[in-house]
Amino acid sequence: VMKLNPQQAPLYGDSVITVQLTEEDKVEDDVVFYLVFTGSTVQHCTSTRKINPGSLETISPGHDCCETVKVALCASREGHPVLVVAEESFHFVQDEAYDAAQFLATCAGNQQALNFTRFLDRSRAPAADVDFLDEKVALAFRHLKLPAEWNVLGADQSLTENIPRETLMHFAVRLGLLRLTWFLLQQPGGRGALSIHNNEGATPVSLALERGYQKLHQLLTEEEAKEPDSWSTLSHTVHSGDYSVKHHRGLDVYTLTTEA
Repeated sequence: VMKLNPQQAPLYGDSVITVQLTEEDKVEDDVVFYLVFTGSTVQHCTSTRKINPGSLETISPGHDCCETVKVALCASREGHPVLVVAEESFHFVQDEAYDAAQFLATCAGNQQALNFTRFLDRSRAPAADVDFLDEKVALAFRHLKLPAEWNVLGADQSLTENIPRETLMHFAVRLGLLRLTWFLLQQPGGRGALSIHNNEGATPVSLALERGYQKLHQLLTEEEAKEPDSWSTLSHTVHSGDYSVKHHRGLDVYTLTTEA
């Protein structure tokens, strides 16, 4: 039996999983281990890297629904058939960051909801928490299947630019969420949100300045601003038909995902 730690991951994946091997699986250096996650509609195969003779590390894949899947640890060696050496179950769950991303996505044009987020801001979180929140919510937002007509400013595009209102961009900037701000900038309506004033006459750009968020202000105003460093910038995904391959440069781990 192998031990997976943790035994669950958020739907958007991209978290580190450690695999403890049993005594008899601690084998020669020429054996390559990988994990196969079998869900009800998709299957993922991830490569691993050895931390020491008894443990491996990999990145959890992003999954399509909350469910318990079967994970098989496979070993391959040149000139030998692939062996399944252990099996374990693993849970994909919807966590708070995913809930938050879904909530924010659905309330893009909802003033009451956006005013609620302003209320939340008054209980300022410590910087480390903000960083963690930013990372997780941005990862979760990337994983959401946003409808084609989704817009940072909400569905009702008939609102002209000069009506004072809160936007998702105000929210992200006010909390200092660098990666979420970058993600929103790439979406329809993201750039347009930068010039919208709220009821106090603040734009996302003036908020960044007023709060002393220099990196954020650069992100919003510089033409050549680069994507902020984050766990997700370490990942590169290539899609082809029913397949996608993701490379996580940080751990040098690959994931192949296919419709089962």
